[in-house]
Amino acid sequence: MDNVENSNDKKEPVQKEQRPKRSFNFYWIYGIIILVILSINLFQYSANMVKINPSEYQTMAAEGDVDHIVIVNDQVVKVYIKKDRLSKEPHKSKIKGSPISGPNIAGPHYAFNQGTADVQKNEIVLDAKKYNIPYEYETQDNWGREMLNWVLFFGVMIIIWIFVMRRIGGGGGPGGQIFNIGKSRAQVFEGSKTTNVTFNDVAGLAEAKEELQEIVDFLKTPKKYTDLGAKIPKGALLVGPPGTGKTLLAKAIAGEANVPFFSLSGSDFVEMFVGVGASRVRDLFKQAKEKAPSIIFIDEIDAIGRARGRSVSMGANDERENTLNQLLTEMDGFGTNSGVILIGATNRADVLDRALMRAGRFDRQIFVDMPDLNERADILRVHLKPLKMDINVDVDFLARQTPGFSGADIANICNEAALIAARKKKKQVDKQDFLDAVDRVIGGLEKKNKIITADEKKAIAYHEAGHATVSWLVEHASPLVKVTIVPRGRSLGAAWYLPEERHLTTAEQMYDEICAALGGRAAEDVMYGQVSTGALSDLEKVTKQAYAMVTMYGLNDRVGNVSYYDSSGQSEYTFGKPYSEKTAQTIDEEVSKLIELQYVRAKRILSENKDKLTALATQLLEKEVIFKEDLEKIFGDRQWVKSEPAPSNGNGKLAPAQPPAMKTPTPTGDPAGDASSEGLFSNPN
Repeated sequence: MDNVENSNDKKEPVQKEQRPKRSFNFYWIYGIIILVILSINLFQYSANMVKINPSEYQTMAAEGDVDHIVIVNDQVVKVYIKKDRLSKEPHKSKIKGSPISGPNIAGPHYAFNQGTADVQKNEIVLDAKKYNIPYEYETQDNWGREMLNWVLFFGVMIIIWIFVMRRIGGGGGPGGQIFNIGKSRAQVFEGSKTTNVTFNDVAGLAEAKEELQEIVDFLKTPKKYTDLGAKIPKGALLVGPPGTGKTLLAKAIAGEANVPFFSLSGSDFVEMFVGVGASRVRDLFKQAKEKAPSIIFIDEIDAIGRARGRSVSMGANDERENTLNQLLTEMDGFGTNSGVILIGATNRADVLDRALMRAGRFDRQIFVDMPDLNERADILRVHLKPLKMDINVDVDFLARQTPGFSGADIANICNEAALIAARKKKKQVDKQDFLDAVDRVIGGLEKKNKIITADEKKAIAYHEAGHATVSWLVEHASPLVKVTIVPRGRSLGAAWYLPEERHLTTAEQMYDEICAALGGRAAEDVMYGQVSTGALSDLEKVTKQAYAMVTMYGLNDRVGNVSYYDSSGQSEYTFGKPYSEKTAQTIDEEVSKLIELQYVRAKRILSENKDKLTALATQLLEKEVIFKEDLEKIFGDRQWVKSEPAPSNGNGKLAPAQPPAMKTPTPTGDPAGDASSEGLFSNPN
């Protein structure tokens, strides 16, 4: 340790010597010259004369101290004192340079301004005649001083203009970037400047990395592809939900490809000045062509790539559309962009212009989806490296507990677990800390001190027990993970489910899901004969699901095999409905009928198992959190248990799992109290 410290001490002076020296600014020379001229101009008279008022002059004249006076330009009166009076008061203390050996012995010694009025002029002359004081008039040309004043005025204006322009443009020489506002603001990575991220640092996303690795390989060894007649792709579009790693993949491309990499956001093209966006697009591609082969990455490309003609106020979108038109021209217009590849990233691919999505512009559309079970395990291993963990922490177990989480969510889980362990003053992060972190992210902060009456707590327990009971006793409902009545965030209770992996859903499966979601309100009705506002999130979810069955999936016999879903997104800009008023009434009737049938079914199931419902609610009141094992003790083994995926598929990889869902009642009736995790999970219940 001593050797290390000594070596560090020796390095410190070297680092200080290597600090860059400040370059001399020539503007300081101009400032010094102006200050010198000002000093000469302002103090050339004050250095030799003392300023007095006319009354003091009259006193000196009456005492016979004045030798003679000089009236300059009928305004300033210069007073010369007799030499034998300079050594006496008040001249001795007022005049600098006294006694007689001083530099100001010849004068003028005093000066005052007599003004321009004729009366004052006559008084000065009359006093001079009265006391026999010689006087004379003198005319001085002030053109030099006037010229200096004009020079100083324009100099100050120029300095202020330079300062303002620098502030507007953000630096960069006289005028700053005010004249470079149409230039590209892309961040360039080339040479020694790199992101220090490679594909090895990106966990999961195997298919996306393979597609992008081919582009990087094309730039490194183009001959391997051109010999076969292949052409370099014009662009690749990364599409996927937020937090799945689109920007991270772009950083990896910048780190892997040994070519200039231009990185910027779609909002960098947006400016209040007309034509700036198109100008920046031209300048960006001009720079990229000069450094070809190169890569351009535009994050959140939907900021400028939104479909043209969709907005109601067309005039407000002219500038954005001009920018898009220029981008389309640069990507695959009349000219060619050999060696320039454009990579875009967005989570709103549905709103992009069709011309931007065609082959020849974005040749490849790479969907970056939520990570599956195996990918979540890989991502967890990356984010768990810097943590000091307990040896009992199982990565595979954590991967199963975080279904439906994106890479950003998993990183947040790991960080929350470390924070929770530190809050509890632990030396290591253990398994329970990760489980608490999952609950924290899904349900929000635990409200231990929330004031809840005994009756409300009992109602919440029966509400959650109703969900658990119905989901356990119907075939297609998602398996329960745990139920809690501990308040979190704005919710007063929650139930976690683990949906099975499926890509197609039948009508019977959706009926069971709606029935399980209505189990909470049905339990309140069965036990109390009345309902509360706690089913707000449940009713919102089942209403959306029922309307989707009738109007989108064609799962209703009366409405038939029709779908009013618009995948193009054009319907959001229209005010009318794609069906008649009679069909709308039929849809409303069928949706209401569907929901009410499942509500009656849920009440029937709970009435038939009222004793088990009561036992489950009682246990929930005692423990506040119950798990799957507790339900097995009360209800027995689930009749429709499906075989769980094996821990491994023979290749050291975990079998896939589906995201869990969370239901959160809100007895307060607050619409904002729904803390369900629909934003994180694909199939919330």
